[in-house]
Amino acid sequence: MVVPLHHIIAIASLLFSIGVLGVLFRRNAIIVFMSIEIMLNAVNLAFVAFSNYHGNVHGQVFVFFTMTLAAAEVAVGLAIIISLFRNLQTSDITEIHNLKN
Repeated sequence: MVVPLHHIIAIASLLFSIGVLGVLFRRNAIIVFMSIEIMLNAVNLAFVAFSNYHGNVHGQVFVFFTMTLAAAEVAVGLAIIISLFRNLQTSDITEIHNLKN
């Protein structure tokens, strides 16, 4: 049984919307960071779905590079979150402006 393309795109857009809502309305840096990862995974799902639909591997190769970028983002993002928590004892992103002092 093959899942139709529009079902997969609907799931990907739902995941992306959840990620956007998490970035816009949450203040915890870890939650915002996870929401960004959900958005990246939604885009990866859409790339793989379109790649499968068109019968080529270009989208899947692009997903590989996107996952590499996400791994680098995790390293930098976690370093910033650890710095925020060590200096301010909070992970609230509204306090990040206090790191420059």
